[in-house]
Amino acid sequence: MTRVVYYCASTLDGYVAAADDTIEWLTGYSGTYAGAGAEPMEGSYERFYDGIGSLVMGSATYEFVLEHGRGWPYAGKPCWVLTSRDLAIPEGDDVDVRLESSAVSDLYDELAAAARPRDVWVVGGGNVASQFADDGLLDELRVHVVPVVLGHGKPLFDRALPGTPMQLAGVVPRDNGMVELIYEIERAST
Repeated sequence: MTRVVYYCASTLDGYVAAADDTIEWLTGYSGTYAGAGAEPMEGSYERFYDGIGSLVMGSATYEFVLEHGRGWPYAGKPCWVLTSRDLAIPEGDDVDVRLESSAVSDLYDELAAAARPRDVWVVGGGNVASQFADDGLLDELRVHVVPVVLGHGKPLFDRALPGTPMQLAGVVPRDNGMVELIYEIERAST
C-alpha cells in the first residue's frame, strides 16, 4: 500500500529550519555516537529515497532546494509543489515538477497513483505536513532529531494534529549523534 511519509530533520526543540529558512544547524552539525545499537547515518537517506515514488513540498522548500542544490536532486520522480505563485521549473529531461494550488485532499489520488507501488514523500515544510495530517492523509513521520536548540524557527508542524496520537514504530540511534524517530499515524476510518 502506498503511504504518505513526512521525512525530515528537526532540532531538539522541534524546528525544521531557522526563522530565515536556513538549515546551517543541520548542514554544519558534527557529532558522534559509538553506543550500543548505533547505526550508520551514511546511506540511510538513500535507503529511504529508494522507497519513494513521488514527492510533494511547499514553495519555500522548493525555492530553497533550487537555490542551494546542484541541479534538481529528485530527477526521475514526479514532484508537486504547493504554491499559488508562478515559479521557475528546472530544466532537464528527467525533471517532472508540477506547480499546484489545489488542496492536498484533491491531489492525493494523483500523488498516490504516481508513487505506486512506492510511497509519497512530504519533503516539507511544516505547513504542508499539517495539511496532510488535517485531511487524515499522513501515514508516517520519520524525523532525524539533531541535538541542536534554536529557540525559534519554522516548526515541524504548523499546528496541533487532529485525531489519534502517533504510535512509536522505531528508534534508531545514528553514529553521528542524531536519533531517527519513526511514528505511525492511524488514518481515521471512513
